[in-house]
Amino acid sequence: MAGQRLIQPASDPFLGWYRSIDGRQFYVRQLRDVTGGFDIERLTAAALAVYGAICGFVLARSHARTGDPAALHGYAGVSGNVQDATWAFSNAYVDQAERDHAALLAEVRAGRFPVIEGV
Repeated sequence: MAGQRLIQPASDPFLGWYRSIDGRQFYVRQLRDVTGGFDIERLTAAALAVYGAICGFVLARSHARTGDPAALHGYAGVSGNVQDATWAFSNAYVDQAERDHAALLAEVRAGRFPVIEGV
């Protein structure tokens, strides 16, 4: 939650870890993304370039708000090329997310993970 508050200028105060009066801990998150969106596949090349620039600006702004140049330098790796480091991290993240999702589906199919329909 502290990290979220660092990188978001207006964080939702109801998101994050909370402890109840009796000591139980809960993680509260957004159930549905209602911030709006669009079909990225319908963007023209020019619009996609603008969208990419906006995403890059937001990412750079969030890193700048953390105020940790050493972490950014470490993230960029030996080459110091943030673009290459971001690309490598993004690809590794996608691969890990796909492995995690496959493992979750296997647990659900095996009946070891309870699922509540419609949530």
